[in-house]
Amino acid sequence: MSKIYTITSGKGGVGKSTTTANLALGMAILGKKVVAIDLDIGLRNLDMILGLENRIVYNIIDLLEGRAKLNSALIRDKRNDNLKLLAASQTNSKEDLSKEKFLNLLEQLKEQFDFVFIDSPAGIETGFSNAFAGADNIIIVATPEISSIRDADRVVGILEANGKKNISLILNRVQPELVKKGEMMSQEDILQILAIDLLGIVPNDPRMIEYTNKGEPAVLNKSSITANAYMNITRRLLGEDVPQIEFKPKGLFQKLFGKLQRT
Repeated sequence: MSKIYTITSGKGGVGKSTTTANLALGMAILGKKVVAIDLDIGLRNLDMILGLENRIVYNIIDLLEGRAKLNSALIRDKRNDNLKLLAASQTNSKEDLSKEKFLNLLEQLKEQFDFVFIDSPAGIETGFSNAFAGADNIIIVATPEISSIRDADRVVGILEANGKKNISLILNRVQPELVKKGEMMSQEDILQILAIDLLGIVPNDPRMIEYTNKGEPAVLNKSSITANAYMNITRRLLGEDVPQIEFKPKGLFQKLFGKLQRT
């Protein structure tokens, strides 16, 4: 049965689109048919993270308004035929997207794909409500900072008020050495505040900017602990029992990730 995941955050700049790109491509690498939808109308960047910006002809607004057919609007990933991208419009506003038409589109996509990943705009306005309306599961991306966790808590409250129950957390840009020093929030404190399941932890990776600039998601670099982190999360989404990583000092953290690497 097809599953729809919305990846969201309380604030921008926490790695939401990067997470969407890596989970979508990671799932495609594992043999699943995947479509990634950029719903950040006016501010798209999922296409750049995936390295597909030069392939865009039509966007989601073109599709929903009848100027393009579904097959024309879907962009095939150049590295993996299992992954397709539906890009956001750069010239429209979030209010231009019809929720009713978008929900109908999701029903069509569920017939063709195993997984639908929706990259939600940051914040809690119109675009956000459209992004989670048709989702089976919500993934909140946050960093271990007070402002990010506070905003994430606000998002959890809105989602629960709208009847969404399958909400999980990805902690991004974790620096275990700072956690040990008490300079970064601990996993225990964060989970106590948000009271949602922890889907996974992604360590801070100084090469992430390089990956983004090249349009090459981290999961393509199998030797990196970041790639291992995203692939572990992807396998959890498939129901595999992959042990969770806890905050540890740098050396032990990397050692643990190495043990979890799959060949």
